[in-house]
Formats: sequence, structure tokens, C-alpha cells
Amino acid sequence: MKILIVSATKFEVEPLLKLMSSSASADGRLFSAQYKNHEIDFLITGVGMVSTAYCCGKVINDSYDAAFNLGICGSFNSNLEIGAVVNVYEDCFSELGAEDGNAFLSLEELNLQGVTKVKNESGALSIELEKLPKVNGITVNTSHGDEKSIEKVYQKFHPIVESMEGAAFMFACESERIPYAQVRAVSNFVEKRNKDKWNIPLAIKNLNETFLKIVDSL
Repeated sequence: MKILIVSATKFEVEPLLKLMSSSASADGRLFSAQYKNHEIDFLITGVGMVSTAYCCGKVINDSYDAAFNLGICGSFNSNLEIGAVVNVYEDCFSELGAEDGNAFLSLEELNLQGVTKVKNESGALSIELEKLPKVNGITVNTSHGDEKSIEKVYQKFHPIVESMEGAAFMFACESERIPYAQVRAVSNFVEKRNKDKWNIPLAIKNLNETFLKIVDSL
């Protein structure tokens, strides 16, 4: 299989890159590797939905059999333990719309054309992927860290996780009709910002170990 792995930062997929002895392109964004019978490209987009959309649009094409977005995320659900790995099957651009006083209006409510929600219709890619909890998420420019804004966005969208790239990746894959999955590990809860409660190393460890199981089952 030819597989594309998309990550915002090299740090989030560093264990996989070391394991697979990858070689980098001149710009340092694209890494190529061989793993068993798979040809794997790693695309490092940089943080945020704009850079993710641009980089995915430049790289994704029908030569890939599958694409995976690997990264960490924050969880709105305290029952989802830090370090838990999830399959984000539905994502949305939660900030795309307009304010009307204290209310937020989505593009649909404004009767404007555009994409705000993306749902993965790829179907089952692997047995190991299907074992992961399926959750919905939001993609944001500003990670939530204020109790009022957290409550507001939760009441509007009822997300389980948030990231800064997920929906952009999913939109690119849907547009190119490439089978894909957004796989993320929880590094923190979405609450008033307190990095002492975060565990990024655990999230990255679990994310990379889980993806190895997924790719081994393809």
C-alpha cells in the first residue's frame, strides 16, 4: 500500500519516523519511508487549518491508497482518559460563521454556501482502527482555555475533542476521494489552561504505538 501520514508537527510522529528510517525532502516537509510492504510518506504541515489545507492540497492525489492524520488533541469529555487514542469520524470548523450579539450563527444558519462539517464516509480501513472509540470533534484557530467560551462551544456543537487541523485534513481527503482516518491521542482536557495537567509524551507514545497496530493490520 501507498500511505500518506499527515501531522502538524514532526514531534508528534517522531517515533514512527525513527522506526521507519525515513528520508526528508529538500523543504523538510515530506519524508519518505518503507515499512514492511508499505510505501509511506509523512507530510509535516505546520500547525493550523490553513497550512494543513494548503499542504494537503499540494500533496494528496489518487496515487495514495489511504491517508491518516496523526496528532494530539484536547478532550471535552472527562471520561476519555489522557493518553486515550480516538478515531475522529466527524469534524467541523466551529468558528466559521458570524456573531449576532451573544449568539453564534453557522454558515447554514446564515444561508451561506460553504463547508462547515465533514463526516468520514471511507468505511472500515482496518480492524485495529475500528477498535478505537469514534468521536466527533471541532477544528479551531484558538484552543479553548476559558470556561465561558468552552461552555458556549460545547452547547453549540457538543464536541468530544478539538484540534487545530483535523477538519482541514478531512476536507482535503473527501475532496480528492482518498480513504482516510483522523487518529488522535488526548494530551489534555479542554479546561482553563493548566499545562501541569497535560501529558503530551504519553499521548504521543500511545498515538504512535496505536498507529503501528493499524498499519500492521492493513
